[in-house]
Amino acid sequence: MSQVQGNETVKLHYTGKLNDGQVFDSSIQREPLEVKLGEGRLIPGFEKGLVDMKVNEKKTITIPKEEAYGEVQKELFQKIPNENLPQEIKPEVGMGLMSKNPDGSERQLRVADVKDDFIIVDANHPLAGQDLTFELELLEIK
Repeated sequence: MSQVQGNETVKLHYTGKLNDGQVFDSSIQREPLEVKLGEGRLIPGFEKGLVDMKVNEKKTITIPKEEAYGEVQKELFQKIPNENLPQEIKPEVGMGLMSKNPDGSERQLRVADVKDDFIIVDANHPLAGQDLTFELELLEIK
């Protein structure tokens, strides 16, 4: 029986949980994830957890934040004056916003704080600073 070596295309189901058991993502109710390993599309700890798995094997892995989305970076918090916001937006803590970068690409932001004259936005990944647990089930190695 073959095992994942680290450069194949794999198909799997996964469920991602936070330390408190809250599920933040799962493929169980949809199509399995199919991805070619070694291309940097997965967080490092997730990809590392797949190595040596066999087809139909199930396992649970814990990924430290350093191998997931990293630490929360304070420099990714930014103060935005209210006059720079579109008038139709009434910002609330936790609200998602999109920002256009000078190169035309978009960046997701979350409102971290709302003050009278400005808001604080956070450009960190929502899972930054957290260790993650994944339940994996390897379905296929191509």
